[in-house]
Amino acid sequence: MGVAFRYAARSDIGLTRSNNQDSGYAGPHLLVVADGMGGHAGGDIASSVAIAHLAPLDDDNPGADDAARHLDEAVSTAHDELLERVAETPQLAGLGTTITAILRSGDRLILGHIGDSRAYLLRDGALEQVTTDHTFVQYLVETGKLEADQAERHPQRSLLLRVLGDVDLGGGLDISVRGAQNSDRWLLCSDGLSGVVSNETLAETLQTHVDPAAAADALIDLALRGGGPDNVTCIVADVLDVDQVPDGAAPSTAVEVVGAAAIDRDRPTRGGSGAAGRAASLVAKTSDEPSRPAAKRRGRRKIAPELAALRSRPLKRRVMGAIVGVVVVVALALGGLGGYQWTQTQYYVGESGGKVAIYQGIAAQLGPLRLSHPVQRSEVEVASLPRVSRDRLTETIAATSMADAEAKLATFLRDAGPMSSLSDTRDSPPTTPRTDE
Repeated sequence: MGVAFRYAARSDIGLTRSNNQDSGYAGPHLLVVADGMGGHAGGDIASSVAIAHLAPLDDDNPGADDAARHLDEAVSTAHDELLERVAETPQLAGLGTTITAILRSGDRLILGHIGDSRAYLLRDGALEQVTTDHTFVQYLVETGKLEADQAERHPQRSLLLRVLGDVDLGGGLDISVRGAQNSDRWLLCSDGLSGVVSNETLAETLQTHVDPAAAADALIDLALRGGGPDNVTCIVADVLDVDQVPDGAAPSTAVEVVGAAAIDRDRPTRGGSGAAGRAASLVAKTSDEPSRPAAKRRGRRKIAPELAALRSRPLKRRVMGAIVGVVVVVALALGGLGGYQWTQTQYYVGESGGKVAIYQGIAAQLGPLRLSHPVQRSEVEVASLPRVSRDRLTETIAATSMADAEAKLATFLRDAGPMSSLSDTRDSPPTTPRTDE
């Protein structure tokens, strides 16, 4: 079976953002959604650079093995360019982008993914999320600390653990190969859509609209009606058997570029004429960068060149899996240091160096990074405690504040038998993560 894509790409700035940092690309062999981050430090640049390095893959049609290698290499060179741009312009530090891409090789689809943009597959009426979010909340789900239905509503669901940017987190592109089946429908989208519209509504909309363009338009409208809190980008692509193409459903041949990488990246939101758009516009006018110099405001979008002007630079390929140090890149839908700061408002009683101690943070570890550190350590040896008390420490004793932790520690030691004074360790906390705006 020979297959081809019939696709449509759409992007909208949303109702609260001042510029569009998402980018999307749809071509006969390649589909990509990239969600830039870094606020005004260059999220639009990051997503545009990613598209620029991936776009040349649309001209080739190698075997699946070569296609996977080419996809990985293109992302690696995009990473190199981001590093070089930050080295040349330090103000761009903290920029980054997600990437979710499908490269077609014959009837095989090579899927590359990093971050929290998503790829969904609608097959035989059932919608499946194919990619796995590289987020803190997803980590909690996978380790059994959070239920999947809770993850969709969790306030830190956009806390990213892996992203393509100026910091190497020790995890590169997830790559998988799938077979392309006639009548499959693929949805690639940024979290401006998946974070606002439920999976059930996504599935219903994709099944209701036969034409990919109509489906993509409807999805954008749903995100805007849901408040449009972020840039929203999506690609809807149908897999067609070229020998059995229905009337009026010919494969697409024209390239579609949307968002920050597009020439019309400054176009206003399509939801701006409604009540929600007007309200959001008033909020944006009162809160958008009141102290930023006018010259910088005017020049912000000009930093990102047109897609045609972006080009690769002959840099040494960096291995994305190598990392020295402990860093977490944070991207929150509403911005700020919320994710990391939230963990540092938590406390618990546990074991440190064989002794009972108070920890600040949460009892979790993300790769090499622990999200907690001891702040007060007693002189009580854990080994001297009764078995039931040791078991309680293993499970940790949660507290709502430092004072609550001290009270629970005192109660715990009294109930366990020995009492002792505390020594304030004041261990240095982990590196503060960079954030989106």
